[in-house]
Amino acid sequence: MAESARYGDRVAVPEPYSIEHIPFAERHGHSRQLLWLWLAANLTIADYAIGFVPVALGLSIGPAILALALGNILGGLVLAWSAAMGPAAGYPQMFIGRRAFGRVGGYAPAFLNWLSTAGWFTVNTILGSFAIQLLIPGLPFAVAAVVLVVVQTLLVIYGHNLIQAFERYLALILGILFAIATVIALSHGSTIAAWHPKTAGGTLALFAIVLAVSFSYIMSWSPYASDYSRYLPEITSRSYIAIYVFIGAVLASFLTEVVGMLVAILAPASTPIAALKVAMGGFGAFAVVAVILGATTANVLNLYSNTMSAKVLDVRLARWQLAVVGGVLGFILALIGYQNFTQNYQNFLIVLDYWIMPWLAVVLIDYYVLKRTEPLGFSSAPDWNRSGPIAFVIGLLASLLFISETFAKGPFASVFGGADFGYFIGFIVAGVVYLLLNRSRAPRAENERGGRDG
Repeated sequence: MAESARYGDRVAVPEPYSIEHIPFAERHGHSRQLLWLWLAANLTIADYAIGFVPVALGLSIGPAILALALGNILGGLVLAWSAAMGPAAGYPQMFIGRRAFGRVGGYAPAFLNWLSTAGWFTVNTILGSFAIQLLIPGLPFAVAAVVLVVVQTLLVIYGHNLIQAFERYLALILGILFAIATVIALSHGSTIAAWHPKTAGGTLALFAIVLAVSFSYIMSWSPYASDYSRYLPEITSRSYIAIYVFIGAVLASFLTEVVGMLVAILAPASTPIAALKVAMGGFGAFAVVAVILGATTANVLNLYSNTMSAKVLDVRLARWQLAVVGGVLGFILALIGYQNFTQNYQNFLIVLDYWIMPWLAVVLIDYYVLKRTEPLGFSSAPDWNRSGPIAFVIGLLASLLFISETFAKGPFASVFGGADFGYFIGFIVAGVVYLLLNRSRAPRAENERGGRDG
């Protein structure tokens, strides 16, 4: 492919690849670029809005911060080790999943991820459009949404290199804006210290909800983590990738959620974006601009990976055409869902936990425990690898036995006192089942070139 051989690290050239293996001649960059990408992608309004959850539930500040920290650390770990697969595999994340599930067997998780990325694109479009309306009162929601969707779709059409450059520059801008917002929020220390939550139920159950939504936010990047590391040289250290991704994502996500919680205390009667504008005082307009930019940094990743999932489904459209389809779908969903956003958002986060966790268990064990890392194993996967789908379904069903949410209660929901830890059970069960189904297959001594430092 003569044209693709000239892509290199050029930014102003549309990316010629979708889910094909990235040739070694095209590999470029350094693992530290992932620090800036995941930092920018998580300095976002969707993350900030999670900070309103513990305040709305009535969870005290100490347990809320602990739940947010624990959720981000656990979610950051699975994200980091998912991203570390990229250079050695040379494929996007859902394509890597074909090794454990098979080409056709991987259609179900790829379709679920296509829906999830469309959902995230919708969430950020709604929040970003609300922010534009605050800056330009009287502007119809549909007009604000169109502006965001068009800009984001154009970035995605150009693809990987432009996205990396965009995220790198926005990381600096957003970092400064959110740092100022943090300082301003903390300047109201007496108001924050005097806040006392309303009693809303058992502390463990509330802690579990905050843990689940914070974990879900950062963990839900995992099904497309390798989409942004697959261009790195094959010898790039997995450990360095994991460290940079973990630091960037966890630091940005946790601090942004804490800012959201503080703002929710300072302006309890407002929507998340309006509250930010009120709490920031004279800095309010700049804070709203940060919201708009943050929605864009997250959404270009969501839409780009939406196209990757569609290609794993063997949809025969060009990547740029899939970007247009995804953008239009996100716009339509935003028009439908923006009027009852808060509860829909929380439910959406919980649902993500339940399907992603058993899938992650299978893929991580297949790669890191069974040592199935060779690129040929992904590209030549059979139509079905029955052990993957079987473990996934059993893990999912096991997790649903323990689900404890307003929209669903499993028969064993009371085991943890009403707290919802079912998705962790799904992860463990799926992993154990997959290992048992593959117990006769010892890890192969493959040349794991992606594990060397470089």
